[in-house]
Amino acid sequence: MDWFMGKGRRKDKDSPTPLVQDEQRQYLQDSCVQERIIQADFEKIVEIPLCLDYCEWLATHVISFFNHVNLMYGAISEYCTSEGCSIMNGPGNVQYFWHDEKGKKFKCTAPEYVDYVMSFIQKDILEETVFPTKFGNAFPSTFQTVVKRIHRYLFHVLAHIYHAHYNEVYVLGLHGHLNTLFAHFMVFNLRFDLLEEKETDVLHDLIKALTTFVPTDTINPLTSTASGEETAADGTAMTNAPSPNPAANPIINPSNNELENEQMRT
Repeated sequence: MDWFMGKGRRKDKDSPTPLVQDEQRQYLQDSCVQERIIQADFEKIVEIPLCLDYCEWLATHVISFFNHVNLMYGAISEYCTSEGCSIMNGPGNVQYFWHDEKGKKFKCTAPEYVDYVMSFIQKDILEETVFPTKFGNAFPSTFQTVVKRIHRYLFHVLAHIYHAHYNEVYVLGLHGHLNTLFAHFMVFNLRFDLLEEKETDVLHDLIKALTTFVPTDTINPLTSTASGEETAADGTAMTNAPSPNPAANPIINPSNNELENEQMRT
């Protein structure tokens, strides 16, 4: 997959956010939805191979998705400024707010929010008690909860890219990369029930379009050569395993604030 990141009772949080009717959504155009960098059947790819531990499968994907989202945001980060993106938002008029460890909510710019997200996730991934790398160390009993939290944060970043920076992505010729990443990310989340429906509603139409569009000539990049031919029975695959180092290409500086997040729809 290396082909390429509140507290308190809130009635608004559980209520559907009214969609902005005149919002431009270029990413939903047929020509844009069908743009991919690889023709793959992700529903087959996300299935756990025989004899592989469930938590190991989740951990591998978390690290890879983190790196890929980090790289994707890095490609357009110069266009995501405090002036142009004064709030962290996504499609459908949704805004994302942070809460600190004391429960204080505050609004931040999109670059600040992404900084918090990537720093928070990086800290979790580098924590041996959460993502064990040494022989004999086990995953915590709360590992799936940790994964859900990380994927919720990554979804917010992807939602902001589609909402506020799709034009830049398109001009840079990266819309195929973004679609492929998001399709893989969402099929994996749907398969293992890692994101709540109320969280993903803001991109419901795109998710439906990307996960129902199956290219005619699909291949499995995990078992195919660069030319598209299937590998031999001896298992000589051409793809590389995800890098175990999530900080290999960081685009932001680590933050000491471990903040909790809440989505507020306005």
